[in-house]
Amino acid sequence: MNILFWIIFIAILFEFILGVIVTILNIRSLNTTLPEGINDIYDASDYKKSQEYTLTRSKFSLVINFAQITALMIFWFSGGFNFIDQIIRALEFHEIVNGILFIFILSGLSMLLNLPFDLYGTFIIEERFGFNKTTLSTYFIDTLKSLILSLVIGTPLIAGILFFFAYSGTLAWLYAWIFIIIISLIIQVIAPIWIMPIFNKFTPLEEGKLRNLIIDYTDSVNFTFGNIFIIDGSKRSNHSNAFFTGFGKTKRIALFDTLLEQLNEQEIVSVIAHEVGHSKKKHIITSTILSIINTGLMFFLLSLFIENNLLFEVFYMEELSIYASIIFFGLLFTPINLLLSPTLQFISRKNEYEADKWSIETTTDKNNLISGLKKLAAKNLSNLSPHPLLVFLEYSHPTILDRIKAINLLKEKP
Repeated sequence: MNILFWIIFIAILFEFILGVIVTILNIRSLNTTLPEGINDIYDASDYKKSQEYTLTRSKFSLVINFAQITALMIFWFSGGFNFIDQIIRALEFHEIVNGILFIFILSGLSMLLNLPFDLYGTFIIEERFGFNKTTLSTYFIDTLKSLILSLVIGTPLIAGILFFFAYSGTLAWLYAWIFIIIISLIIQVIAPIWIMPIFNKFTPLEEGKLRNLIIDYTDSVNFTFGNIFIIDGSKRSNHSNAFFTGFGKTKRIALFDTLLEQLNEQEIVSVIAHEVGHSKKKHIITSTILSIINTGLMFFLLSLFIENNLLFEVFYMEELSIYASIIFFGLLFTPINLLLSPTLQFISRKNEYEADKWSIETTTDKNNLISGLKKLAAKNLSNLSPHPLLVFLEYSHPTILDRIKAINLLKEKP
């Protein structure tokens, strides 16, 4: 076994063990005592239900992670990568076609592995806790749509990357990086118009008090957008959300219909003000730049391991290829991702605090945001006492209690 084998094997094993430890710590950190300042929204039974939900999802995640790492190890050490590669090569297609097939077959196997867990999570766990509203037919139609969309977008994307690394020499990583940036920006623009409506119905918010309040607020902070839409999220789940999507003329405010049922009008405006804060504070641009830099770093490092003999020995491959290099590098990238992820999550949590501050400073009553956050936490059965290590490693948002504490220290708009 060469050095790359031990780097990849230890990194994967470490990530798995770390995940198990963090999940167990998070389960043990569950507190049966309702935290102060929340009892105006939570009652004892609701809080107990949120604890049960966290416990159930945490235990289920342990099962999923064990199944995934077991399947990976069996597939890896039984020569599964080489087996798939040899079947594809026997078809005698062009190398780029081989690569597309190789990546899609592996993706399909991964999807099949995760399918029973996803079904159980949706129709057993989410159903048990009152979240699931989807039907089996809707679920499988959505899955089919996702597969078709993956083929439509993924095929030219993979083909482009393979083409650049096959024919562009030492600067292939740079061309592939630019290619991905362009495609990503195009998707950001067309997603609200053509992609997202494939899965959900977007209905313009009717004229009325809520629409007027939102427009009055956005006008007061000089925030422009295309329109306000209601998403039929309740067709699939009782979870709620609000977000901005698109760029320029395609920018739109999207509100789940469940959000309108759970919050009052002033609370919704405060939540939207939080989202506006992300835009005004350049968080979206910053996140995009960080993502672009991360992708560029990944492509550069990938270029150093394209058709690397040592890397292919690790996975028992008989022949070298660019497409397999991409898959194997993804596993080799695991230790780097473990180091980068907490930093990116820290930046994200910092941005959330800043967006909360913007919301308070540009609206008239911080209690609207506080009550809105409390209601969303209660309705979504959020874990109010996650373990600090879990927050550090995986949370893109601060805990609800930390956000409320920070908000209470802020001054409202005069």
